[in-house]
Amino acid sequence: METFDVAIVGGGPAGSSCAAFCALAGLRTLVLDREKFPREKVCGDCLNPSCWPVLERLDVVQRVLDLPHSKLSSVEFIAIDGHKVIVPLPSGADCEISVKRSLFDNLLLKRARNLGAQIREQTTATGLNRNGDWEIETALGQTFHARILIGADGRNSTVARLCNLLRRPARERVALQAHVPLPRDFGDRVVLQFLREGYSGQAPVNETELNLCLVGTPPTISRLRKWAERQFQLPADQSWRTITPLTRSPICSAHESLFLIGDSARVVEPFTGEGIYYALRSGELVATAIAKIFRGDNRQSTVRNFARAYAEMYRGRLWINRLARAAVVRPHLGSSFVHAARLCPSIMKLLTAKIVSPNSRHPQRNEAKRDEVEGSR
Repeated sequence: METFDVAIVGGGPAGSSCAAFCALAGLRTLVLDREKFPREKVCGDCLNPSCWPVLERLDVVQRVLDLPHSKLSSVEFIAIDGHKVIVPLPSGADCEISVKRSLFDNLLLKRARNLGAQIREQTTATGLNRNGDWEIETALGQTFHARILIGADGRNSTVARLCNLLRRPARERVALQAHVPLPRDFGDRVVLQFLREGYSGQAPVNETELNLCLVGTPPTISRLRKWAERQFQLPADQSWRTITPLTRSPICSAHESLFLIGDSARVVEPFTGEGIYYALRSGELVATAIAKIFRGDNRQSTVRNFARAYAEMYRGRLWINRLARAAVVRPHLGSSFVHAARLCPSIMKLLTAKIVSPNSRHPQRNEAKRDEVEGSR
């Protein structure tokens, strides 16, 4: 039976980017995913400008832009009482776009396949054993072997659970998401709206559809759904996708021959536009580390360098995630920020820039330079 260099459980942006970069490095790479692609995913569907350098290195920028999408020009914050603050978004080559995850994720998985990764869809990992190499058992009775295992299977990671790493989450909030008809004259804005029952995020994903997200607690989510039905004239039997939990304690991303990337290791708010960047970049970082290990670099120092680079990716930014979570859990707090921003517009401009500015994280040349430094250690 063939032994792969790398087996990746999860074919979303983290798993697909990791597979693509591993395949580019000449590694025998396997991706297992329980779903059949294309498939939808609960998400705000936004790609912030920090994604573009990674997508450039995957050589898929034009392919992404060829997908049906919307270029977003502004973000509109709406308080509970209806007061608004509008903040412009970057334009030109550094713009933020919204695109359906079904299309985006499928494109990335195809890119990994075209580069040489073996893709097994509708294949659910059910058991893990390690005796030197990893042995992965599946629900279909198949067994795969790999020298290194990557968990890229999301906030409720099967890999983390099977390795006894997954911590019990608090079911504090529930998220609902659907693509609904785009209201007339909605424009090319993102709407972040605070409501008494919770929070709503809205963004057009093409010329006819709106991504509509709702976040509330278990007692309030049904009232939020009723609000959405009235606000957007939706039928009572509107189909919604759902996820919970939205928060989970982080897990160590680096082990000797096991790595966790994307939401498998650290969950961020899924509607700020941050999560896809972290998924793409963490996939690239771990692929770089694995390639170094297979070409003979010291494993322990390489793993340490990966863990350092992984932590650096989040450094100085998690306060934004905590603030977003607090605003969603307590909508009145979010509304107070909107009111404060009406008096001091720089508040929301600063917060928005932290998330969407192309220079808020390292530009492409700085990312490449950092990789070069890490490789020389």
